[in-house]
Amino acid sequence: MLQDTLFYVAVAGCLLVGAILAFGIGNFGRPGPDAAKRSNRLMRYRLMAQFAVVVIIALAMWSRG
Repeated sequence: MLQDTLFYVAVAGCLLVGAILAFGIGNFGRPGPDAAKRSNRLMRYRLMAQFAVVVIIALAMWSRG
């Protein structure tokens, strides 16, 4: 039960990381200093989300034994 839940949370997290990455890359082409700040902020959020997903995957592997 817990393993299945962690698996689905990890998949959702991977999709979230991909979405943040896509938005961040999409902001690179926009003009203005505000777009650069937004891209940097999105990339920081991506790194935090990636770390969380790696921790969740590690917990899922540990719980399976």
